[in-house]
Amino acid sequence: MSGKTLDQAALKKTGMMRQVQPDYYVMRLKAVGGDMNVLQLARIVEVAEKYGRGHVHLSTRQGIEIHYVNKDNLEAARVELAEAGVEMGACGPRVRSVVACPGAETCRLGVIDTKAMSREFDARYFKQDMPAKFKLAVTGCSSNCTKANENDIGVRGAIEPRWVADECTDCGLCVSICPLEAIGRRDGDDGQGSDYHYAIDEAACINCTICTSLCPTGAWAVGRKGHTVLIGGTMGRKPRFASVLKRIVESDEEVYALVDASISWYRDNGLKKERFGHTIDRVGLEKCKEEIIGKAVSGKD
Repeated sequence: MSGKTLDQAALKKTGMMRQVQPDYYVMRLKAVGGDMNVLQLARIVEVAEKYGRGHVHLSTRQGIEIHYVNKDNLEAARVELAEAGVEMGACGPRVRSVVACPGAETCRLGVIDTKAMSREFDARYFKQDMPAKFKLAVTGCSSNCTKANENDIGVRGAIEPRWVADECTDCGLCVSICPLEAIGRRDGDDGQGSDYHYAIDEAACINCTICTSLCPTGAWAVGRKGHTVLIGGTMGRKPRFASVLKRIVESDEEVYALVDASISWYRDNGLKKERFGHTIDRVGLEKCKEEIIGKAVSGKD
């Protein structure tokens, strides 16, 4: 079979990309939330040795790529990978593999179950056609290990801290460790019976877990816990940090409704090859947020 007879668009949809070397392809493999089991890894090793050049590439989106697979071996390699439960990734104008950090399962700073949410996103959206490439990331807290604000949609674990006067020893540690200098000490009673109080600047607060995790007496408690949903992030040739769609979304169901509405809005408004964030800038952020939140509340596509 000659390279000219291959359907390049169909191959890209299944994660196979033509290399610069004639007749050779990259096989992009899917790893939801960066997870693979040892049996899958063993099969990837076998396929890379048999059909590639005995090495793999770890992508920036937690996936694995096998390079230097000859065009005549693509289907055989795909079948052998599939037998071990290794799925192909995606390329082109569609939803890519979802990335996630370990989250609350193992990280002491994690606020949300990132892996469960990444699997749900994968089941709902993976490989769906979009105006341009579309990336989702889930990160457990504001440490932002998976760079939620660099993705078309990012979900970040978030808490709303609450000061408990009776537990406070006035050590001032929270003021010095807050990464955004959002905590301040004030003289005077704030209604909790103390002659001083600590307060949060809500506009500056990024809803991280530093104060609640590191306060030695528990004077900073978690008031509310949930997710910050971000939209419109992208890197590449025209970078744009994501905008906050909504902060402290307490239920997974509301997160999914907001993501559904965001994707629907982008499909309705995005131009061909125009990234979500650039569509937002063209239409206007406030108008975009109003329409997305309205879609999510009404439940309409």
